[in-house]
Amino acid sequence: MTDLSYEQARAELATVVEKLESGGTTLEESLALWERGEQLATICQRWLDNARARLTADRS
Repeated sequence: MTDLSYEQARAELATVVEKLESGGTTLEESLALWERGEQLATICQRWLDNARARLTADRS
């Protein structure tokens, strides 16, 4: 996985979702988009989890 910022990953994920929703792709292309979407969602979740952990640590 690349070192994307949260904003970059979220923007790319939105593009992936748009492409999947619009259709017109082959099954192979759709699977590749889905897999990339899963990677991007994981990146976003990791950013959010780290931010939550920092906020929790700051309150201690």
